Amino acid sequence: MMINEIDGVDWESMGHAYGPASDVPGWLRGMSSADPEVRDEAFSDFCNAAHHQGDVYPCTAASLPFLFEMADSPATPDRGSVIGLLLSIGRESLDMDPEGVYAAPDGTESRAHVDALAVMGGRAEAFVRWVTDPDQEVRRPAIEGLGLFLDDGVRAVEVLRGLLAGSGMVERLLVVEAVATVALRDAAVHGAAAGWLDALAGDAAHVPEVRLAALVHRVRCAPGEIGDAVVPAAVNLLRRITPGETGGEDEASCRAGAEPDVAAGPAPSPGVPPQIAAAFEDLERYGRVHAPTTSLLEVFHTLLDDRVPERTALLAEQLCSVDPGVRYDAIRMARELIGQWRGDHTGLVVLLGGCLLPGDAYTAAAAAEALGSLGPVGEPAREALASYVGEARAEHGPLVWAARDRLVRRAHQEAVRALARMGDLRALPYVLAALDEGADAWRAVQVAGHLGGAAGDLTPRLSKLLAEVDFADASQSMSAHALVSALRELADPQAAAALTGAISAAVREEQWHTAAAALTALASFGPGAAFGLEVVRPLADAQDLHVRAAATAALWELEGEAAGVVPPLVELLDTHERDEAAEVLGRIGRAAAPALPRLRKMLTAGYEWTRVYAAAALWDIGGDAEAPAVVETLLAAWAENDATSNHVLACLSRMGPAARPALPRVREELMLLRRSGRFRSISNDEELQAACHSITACF
Repeated sequence: MMINEIDGVDWESMGHAYGPASDVPGWLRGMSSADPEVRDEAFSDFCNAAHHQGDVYPCTAASLPFLFEMADSPATPDRGSVIGLLLSIGRESLDMDPEGVYAAPDGTESRAHVDALAVMGGRAEAFVRWVTDPDQEVRRPAIEGLGLFLDDGVRAVEVLRGLLAGSGMVERLLVVEAVATVALRDAAVHGAAAGWLDALAGDAAHVPEVRLAALVHRVRCAPGEIGDAVVPAAVNLLRRITPGETGGEDEASCRAGAEPDVAAGPAPSPGVPPQIAAAFEDLERYGRVHAPTTSLLEVFHTLLDDRVPERTALLAEQLCSVDPGVRYDAIRMARELIGQWRGDHTGLVVLLGGCLLPGDAYTAAAAAEALGSLGPVGEPAREALASYVGEARAEHGPLVWAARDRLVRRAHQEAVRALARMGDLRALPYVLAALDEGADAWRAVQVAGHLGGAAGDLTPRLSKLLAEVDFADASQSMSAHALVSALRELADPQAAAALTGAISAAVREEQWHTAAAALTALASFGPGAAFGLEVVRPLADAQDLHVRAAATAALWELEGEAAGVVPPLVELLDTHERDEAAEVLGRIGRAAAPALPRLRKMLTAGYEWTRVYAAAALWDIGGDAEAPAVVETLLAAWAENDATSNHVLACLSRMGPAARPALPRVREELMLLRRSGRFRSISNDEELQAACHSITACF
């Protein structure tokens, strides 16, 4: 057996992501172990080091012959995973420039991806054997491998077409995809393969899933030829899909809600902040697929790209599907479409609200979470959220926030949180119950700041929780920040005492970022929080620059005396806190005129964000005299980094008629289909569009 020759390879001369590749032979042997834990660890170690983030190293290419042998051996316990690894290495190699040279870990030049593809092509006959293997976990990756790596395109299509009859649903969809893959890489078979896909899409003898796959992959073969009839045809096929057709033992695990407890995940480890545990749980949940057609529909949406009306029509059908798996996976796709593209998404938002079904907490939780992420765009689902929250209370009682059923609890919490983000006080009783009882209180804290109309109820509770934070425990910093942020958003001066105490405690434990955040929150209350000056004033000379800048800004907000804060703020312009200092100087306005020379100099900084903050401060302090340089600087920074756009537009909006030279760029922005703004988030983009409209209204 070839595996016995593994020690004959000079692994020591090769490297992977973390050093010499001498440990690769042990991992390869571990992949054949009868012990599942040993196998899992071996696969994990290999992927983390020898296939790190998809990289292909010389040791990765050298491993391929041994992986092929393992995949061929009936004695290998998990052949499907081995073939999956082969497929991953091959795919990544295909995606790399065939003429390119890449740096190996030791700094030498590497063409390992070329070597890897040579091995994949030379051993591609193995995929022909594996596509008929009795084990479906072997067959499925082998189908894709056959489409990618068998050099003889005519033979590849012939073998693939022969698999269509008698295969399970997942395999049939993979066959159709693989035929299109062959057509795309081999011009000699493109026409025949495209014709077969056309015929298959129109053949009523096949189930709608297969016909839909043929339709989508025919488009994939010629994406520039998408006609007006394609999406209606796809919608018609989607309507014909029923749960019974996509069923079967091998697909049962795809069903939404098939295993309710899986949505909750394991209990977090001791000492792990609940926010971190929840983030990992969300990542695991995000990767699930609940219907065989999901990846196919994702491909279709990618092909349709900026055809938002057509994609919306397709998603509307997905969200109304009788198949719960199709509906569930459509929630994420709808969320992505709304998040990426501008337009009137009312119809999709209403359909997302329609997924808040009391009898399906698993799907309802996903819909509520999606609605909560949409910001102002989620407004059309407000009443659906309120209805769901009320029905959950009626069925499970007033303590449903802490329901024992983890699916019910998550769905209810997500619906409450989405409602709270809209400022809807119907969420308040559940937020208060969470804060009082302590069950998942951190989830309530994250949205409490949006309920400004209930500050009288919320501020005392949040202040109490902030007072209970142990600032000596770094793991509590996330909770402290969330509490500080919520109190700032509520804008209730009654929180000033608690924030002052938090500043002192954070400084005592050298939790500088928390101290700075609390200083900023305290400053937002203005002169009404002046009693905190005895804590704030000494921090204006703090060693930590972040705290010093926040304390100096707080002095201005609490006292309003420019003479005492402008000089230290000008000094901060020469530190990494220059942006915050410039922002405060801008708020001070004309009284900050001594900063003008330094701010003008900052317009030549190499970092575009520094130039934006400086330009905005220049306008706010110097006014019309600075306008030409300010507009020029803002437009240049915007062109260089789109993430600055919200800050740029906010300043241009304040400038009124003086912003006229920016008008063409502002109008151009309003013509864009894709969302923009910082982080390309929905809320930032909606704010950006509002600023653009405000500017154009001036002319």
